[in-house]
Amino acid sequence: MAGGAIGIAATVYLKVGGVTGAVMFAFGLIVVVMMKLPLFTGQAQHVWSRRGTDLSLLGLMLLMNLGGCFLLSALTVTPEIREASQNIILMRLGKGPLMCGLLSIPCGFIMTAAVRGAGMKKNWLPLLFGVPAFIICGFPHCIADSYYYASCGRDFLALHGWNLLAAYLPTVAGNYIGCNLYRLVIDMPAWFTPLTEREEASSGGAMPETDSMPRKRRAVKAGSAKAE
Repeated sequence: MAGGAIGIAATVYLKVGGVTGAVMFAFGLIVVVMMKLPLFTGQAQHVWSRRGTDLSLLGLMLLMNLGGCFLLSALTVTPEIREASQNIILMRLGKGPLMCGLLSIPCGFIMTAAVRGAGMKKNWLPLLFGVPAFIICGFPHCIADSYYYASCGRDFLALHGWNLLAAYLPTVAGNYIGCNLYRLVIDMPAWFTPLTEREEASSGGAMPETDSMPRKRRAVKAGSAKAE
């Protein structure tokens, strides 16, 4: 369903085009966040430095997202959409694999900011501005790109062959790095990332203290416990 939502957004974007189409693309991510659908670029931030099982599930999620986009493409593709998709993919091929990977990093960063803002802080501005931003800037999004790939047509895919895969795989890697860029640069402390519901239940709802927790916050928490 997450891939389908992005497929719908991509369809709207290709039909409308321009800034208006880029803004309307945000509908796809709004649906993903509101319905809590598993989207690769929304969940990649949660499996950094995790076990191999989690990475395997993330890979499966990616494949399912691609399936959703391919299904939407089969339902919605028109000659106009096919031509627009080919133009986008030709631009990706023109940049080459390295640039596709590098340009995908800021897209992943935007996606993490959008998902965290809407999901944790109930602030939808990073999503509403971020989605049009990565589209206008030409930052590749691996799920949206899969819709464009699927809409290019069989002859186009056969003509470019392995060049398409050489451009797509760095896009996936770049998005993954971008989604976790804040962890790499800021070395995000443990207290910043909220506990999951399961972890809260097992810990009695208490946030475990860490050395990275600010002293002021620990002191306030200790004072509250003492008062109780």
